[in-house]
Amino acid sequence: VQLAESGGGVVQAGGSLRLSCTASGRTFSSCAMGWFRQAPGKEREFVAAISRSGGALSAYADSVKGRFTISRDNAKNTLYLRMDRLKPEDTAAYYCASTPGRIIATMRTEYDDWGQGTQVTVSS
Repeated sequence: VQLAESGGGVVQAGGSLRLSCTASGRTFSSCAMGWFRQAPGKEREFVAAISRSGGALSAYADSVKGRFTISRDNAKNTLYLRMDRLKPEDTAAYYCASTPGRIIATMRTEYDDWGQGTQVTVSS
């Protein structure tokens, strides 16, 4: 599946952004989806995941729990990440990922396809 992220930008601390990830090439609803991020000099880390089909299950990294919300719209083949109360430490390139073989996945190695990323910069 091909993935394309959008919605990144520069925002002040305490602000909000919504990232989108549009998928094509495979039945979107059959894929578990996730968001990861990578800051300069650091490894790519898990942010949030949502289960395939209706997205009844979700999971979050402790660092974003209560501030970020993952959702999906299967009719639009689109994954979202709503980010509220952003902090400077949220600054990173954000990537969406998909995997057709799992109900939900939280590990980087479980995902098959990745987007190119969108940059989020939070100023203090």
